[in-house]
Amino acid sequence: MRGAENPRIHTFISSSDIHIYNQFKKTREEVLEQAVAAVKHAASFTSNVEFSPMDATRSDWAYLAQMVEAVIAAGATTVNIPDTVGYAIPSEFGELIKYLFANVSNIHKAVISVHCHNDLGLSTSNALAAVQAGARQVECTINGIGERAGNTAMEEVVMAIKTRKDIFGPCETGINTRQLVPTSSLLTHITGIGVQPNKAIVGANAFAHESGIHQDGMLKDRTTYEIINPETVGVTKSSLVLGKHSGRHAFNDRLCELGFDLNEEELDRAFARFKDLADKKKEISDEDIKALINDEFRVIPDRFKLRYLHFTGGSTIVPTATVGVEGSKGRVEAAACGDGPVDAAFNAIDQITGLPGTLAEYSLMLLQAVKMPWERWLSRWRWEI
Repeated sequence: MRGAENPRIHTFISSSDIHIYNQFKKTREEVLEQAVAAVKHAASFTSNVEFSPMDATRSDWAYLAQMVEAVIAAGATTVNIPDTVGYAIPSEFGELIKYLFANVSNIHKAVISVHCHNDLGLSTSNALAAVQAGARQVECTINGIGERAGNTAMEEVVMAIKTRKDIFGPCETGINTRQLVPTSSLLTHITGIGVQPNKAIVGANAFAHESGIHQDGMLKDRTTYEIINPETVGVTKSSLVLGKHSGRHAFNDRLCELGFDLNEEELDRAFARFKDLADKKKEISDEDIKALINDEFRVIPDRFKLRYLHFTGGSTIVPTATVGVEGSKGRVEAAACGDGPVDAAFNAIDQITGLPGTLAEYSLMLLQAVKMPWERWLSRWRWEI
């Protein structure tokens, strides 16, 4: 809608023989008459009329051009060419738009629009091919939500045009790109439909780097492996995900961020421990690194050492923890109940140490196939005394 004083009315009817004969049970001539009549009726209320010949990409091109010319003559100011079933491929769709520009005599009187579906995963590519061919409106959605496999993703079209000005020249979208990721997150919250991590532009991994050679390049110059500045789309910064593919450079950089300054020998030892852990755990968190460094170099002196920890619990059993701690008085054991196994464990530790603490932070992480001492596991919770 281009303003309340001149609202847009959208009319549509199919142009493919599949729809005309099989769905509508009509002839081409009858459908063409209906298309013109609908546009004329809409034009009696507004000068802002859009027309869509549905299933355009499976239509006879000559008949499609005839319909487009007729509806423009009837008053359509925007003609939208839909790839209704996601059938087209980019080269074909671009040629279709060029064909219309070459064979519709009055096409300069209307804005040519496109509406693509993603059934073959080509909606964004098709839309961009159409823009290159002369289309000047793209119907799209945030996160590519839509019928079946979805529609063209707005964030992908916007950033492709912005990033590849050498290809799209003077084309502009007018979109505030810094709102793309926040808007994507808002839509996800509203609909409850998540975005796949590797989704372009707005996915969680769009600006995350794990490969060692990529991380090394990123640390030296962001543009080595990023074509978009993350701040441009509303992401604070890129992230270097530490895992089994990470290299020494990225690992040392993260150590420095966490406040650890190791010499070459210490770094060698720490990196060897890191690689061993990374082989067993997909992603290494900052807490993993802190625990690893403390375990290897005893950055934090031990007052108590956890020797064992046992839990019992269930739907009909009160959660209970039995804990063995070694301190200045030797090994001391205690058992306690709680609201859950973690609460029970800390209640038992309180009894042993005589130092009641307050749980300041709680988080759950998957610790699969990781050989981790219980004292390091317990450090997952920040315990303030």
